[in-house]
Amino acid sequence: MLKSERYPHLKVTDPEVYDLIYRQAAYEGSTLKMIASENYASFSVLEATGSSLTNKYCEGYPGARYYEGNAVCDEIENLAINRLKALFGAEHANVQPLSGSPANSAVYRAIMKPGEKVMGIPVDFGGHLTHGWKVNFSGKDYVQVPFGPSPETGVLDYDQIREIALRERPRMIWCGTTAYPRTIHYDRFAAIAEEVGAYLVADIAHISGLIAGGAHPNPTPYCDIVSSTTHKMMRGPRSGFILSKIEDRYQEKYYPTSKNNLAKRVDRAVFPTLQGGPHMNVIAGMAVAFGEAAQDSFKDYAHQVVKNARKLGEYLMEHGIRLASGGTDTHMLLLDLRDKEYTGKDAAEALARGGIIANFNTVPGDTRKPTVTSGVRMGTPGITSMGMKEDDMLKVGEWIVRILNALPNSETAENSVRKEIADFCTQFQIPGLDD
Repeated sequence: MLKSERYPHLKVTDPEVYDLIYRQAAYEGSTLKMIASENYASFSVLEATGSSLTNKYCEGYPGARYYEGNAVCDEIENLAINRLKALFGAEHANVQPLSGSPANSAVYRAIMKPGEKVMGIPVDFGGHLTHGWKVNFSGKDYVQVPFGPSPETGVLDYDQIREIALRERPRMIWCGTTAYPRTIHYDRFAAIAEEVGAYLVADIAHISGLIAGGAHPNPTPYCDIVSSTTHKMMRGPRSGFILSKIEDRYQEKYYPTSKNNLAKRVDRAVFPTLQGGPHMNVIAGMAVAFGEAAQDSFKDYAHQVVKNARKLGEYLMEHGIRLASGGTDTHMLLLDLRDKEYTGKDAAEALARGGIIANFNTVPGDTRKPTVTSGVRMGTPGITSMGMKEDDMLKVGEWIVRILNALPNSETAENSVRKEIADFCTQFQIPGLDD
């Protein structure tokens, strides 16, 4: 785990912060990181992110900076861009968004006007805040046309999505989720968007690593724009990116007087519309992560993530735990606890006390408040990064079932599972923590 020599200067100059970092590392080294949106970055990513590039101001884009001394930084950003484009087969890439929500905000600025309609999945059905949710800027500045998985099946109905699109005629359609464990059929979304004359945008924040590793379909050929974070399945630093076509197929329809193509509008939406100088240290970390994702070992990892999720899902269902949609095709499991007396929050808190770190989450058709929910969302990216395989999922599943079956009086089960997991974790090497 984290050694004292890892941060020798910090230990001397600010032992209080050092101790907090050490304690968090120790915690992560003795628990199962199963939050679906978390992972472990490599030492190389952490080193690049913590490098002296933190000191450089690089406002602008490569070859067009507003500060001098950026020749090397131009090379770093271009390297990240080219590696990213190669990973997804994209025409254009922007690596400056500070995270997923800023990236999605830039997407709106590039192709939408205030008050126009956007089709997206509501948060309580597995969508993201930026897909038109009412408390977010996307729901305040634009009109959300909702669609989502069926409360009964937990699966998207593409015929129903087409009917809604034909009736509402949105300007943009989001095909992306934060809590949908099934394959997304981008070709079907593309046909719908083409029929109604809408921009198609994929938010792949949760599954970008699966796509890069060939374990999920690639939306890039079908979508006008693709957005993502880099710190989930991609195992990169906390940041975001946008991929897009260069030319705008709706330029004459929506932007007849604009001199900028789609790629240029995306870039201008990021800078100068929404952001100032990019974080070059983070962009360097992204370049490293993209390089790692291009290796055969990452492809093996991506497929193992899905194998582990499926095996864990099968075990849970065999032992009386319902899953939304009846299983998974991805890294994610959404436990459907609507038939239980305890809430999703009750379950997530009990699991955490036992050393299994997940989060409570709404499920399609949830009748409980979002502050408690009827579901738990968990994923296998982090524990797969530790080196776990299918047989290990049987142990993980047994621990989950043991705790949930003991609710509401689960203290004894939590304590015994917590000790077993701490011992179990010593068998694995944790990226970025273990030497």
